[in-house]
Amino acid sequence: MRPESLLVPTPAGLCCPDGGFHIDPLRPVARAVITHAHSDHARPGHGAVLATPETLDLMRLRLGDGFAGATQALRYGEAVTLDGVRVSLHPAGHVLGSAQVRVEKDGLVIVASGDYKDRPDPTCTPFELVPCHVFISEATFGLPVFRHGDAAAETGKLLRSLALFPERTHLLGAYTLGKAQRLIALLRAAGWERPILLHGAAEAVTRYYAGRMDLGELRAVRDAAPDELAGAVVLCPPSALGDRWTRRFPDPIACFASGWMRIRARARQRGVELPLVVSDHCDWDGLTRVIPATGAAEIWLTHGAEEALVHWCGTRGLRARPLHLVGYGDDEEVEAIEAAAGGTTEEPA
Repeated sequence: MRPESLLVPTPAGLCCPDGGFHIDPLRPVARAVITHAHSDHARPGHGAVLATPETLDLMRLRLGDGFAGATQALRYGEAVTLDGVRVSLHPAGHVLGSAQVRVEKDGLVIVASGDYKDRPDPTCTPFELVPCHVFISEATFGLPVFRHGDAAAETGKLLRSLALFPERTHLLGAYTLGKAQRLIALLRAAGWERPILLHGAAEAVTRYYAGRMDLGELRAVRDAAPDELAGAVVLCPPSALGDRWTRRFPDPIACFASGWMRIRARARQRGVELPLVVSDHCDWDGLTRVIPATGAAEIWLTHGAEEALVHWCGTRGLRARPLHLVGYGDDEEVEAIEAAAGGTTEEPA
């Protein structure tokens, strides 16, 4: 079987015609396999959704009980056969419940990575290398300039600022699914014991995580007394950093955790005083480490700096091509889209 017949790029997203399903479809379809619960990958309105139990739970939290006509949970390593195509899900290391999709028919194996990282993250199952003939990789940070460094060292910058400015609130902008909870875990591992305050937009997902791991004491911002805000860490959506919501805090310091903070001009444009280079995607070193390790002879690249990786693959004797799928954004863009859809990032009083 030709790979181009097993998985086909379409306007609705990657489609498996033989299996009758799409992977992370961009519009409602009859049957969807969802890699993770970020809103550019997990959309409502599908007839049936197959995903990990955690992804289904998070979709339910974020989209409501009726987000799909029917759901089917598939744990890591389990397999189902959909119209003759074998499908299994494997850890992607991106956020809680995130999965790579392994698709097999007639001996041909294609793995669609979804978003992934191979760095340690205490809040989700580590990335699993899945051998395949064709590997479909994201390329969000697919340029050599993007080398993310050590997340614990970046967290150390925040702790040093907290020690230097104990009278100021540190507003930590972070994507509310995955990044925020990872930062909490990093702060706890580094010895930060004070309650961490949550913007309303981060509460539900963070409480879900906290039901599965120890994140220490968490409190809603609205429940904090004014004298508790000095020297506090407040987690909020990045888009909230510019809201009038920030005026309640004493001389706040705007912090932002993102792989894009490697580009200092981007931090300055957003008025970020303390940029932290922490990403839930592979950086250039991660991408160029994982791609050849899969053993795939053919690489398909999507949503990111595809051309640079196509060139790199060619220098390693790997056939590579961009899929030019549109509709998937990086975490910052997704956060902005969600804020626009909701009308505001202002926390309820």
